Amino acid sequence: SLWVGLSFWLLRYYNVDARNPLTYVFILIQMHLYTGLFITAHDAMHGTVSRNPGLNKSIGTFAALLFAFNYYPSLRKKHFLHHDHVATEHDPDFAEGKSLPAWYLSFLNNYISFGQILLMAVLFNILIAIFPRWNVILFWMLPAMLSTFQLFYFGTWVPHHRSSDSQNVHHSSTLKKNHLTAFLSCYFFGYHYEHHDAPHIPWWMLWKTK
Repeated sequence: SLWVGLSFWLLRYYNVDARNPLTYVFILIQMHLYTGLFITAHDAMHGTVSRNPGLNKSIGTFAALLFAFNYYPSLRKKHFLHHDHVATEHDPDFAEGKSLPAWYLSFLNNYISFGQILLMAVLFNILIAIFPRWNVILFWMLPAMLSTFQLFYFGTWVPHHRSSDSQNVHHSSTLKKNHLTAFLSCYFFGYHYEHHDAPHIPWWMLWKTK
């Protein structure tokens, strides 16, 4: 709801001014809310959004679509491969030995399809016919792109890029206990060992497992 409401206001009413610090604050807020859309879809994959399976799947599907037209069934299949085969050749999120940029590109290649790019291009052209071009670029397109890196960095790279050194069963590291940092960075998913150890815990209660 926050993402929908703020997006509409920023696209329709905000006067873009590169000298105004609020412009950059709103970009970061939008990035964080985009990440929240993906986290909602992620939690639906684990059945933690609603106890009603149909509603749970519907919310997850809708949240995934809002985040750059992601296809929920495909995301869910890949995510459970990650949980079942973490830090192995069967883990779609894992790219052992690659640098951060190379791993990030591999991550994008695994999760972004040509169909998504085409749909985003069509929607972009519709939006700029309705709203100012720079508002669409700064508050719709750019935050979505930044959010993919936020999800990758805090949800994949940091907890798993040294997985071969991790002797724990989940091959995952975890952030030191700091709930504010953990929330702002990636909705507590920096507590990554804890997520793998208790995937039935929704994001908003994950801090309690620390």
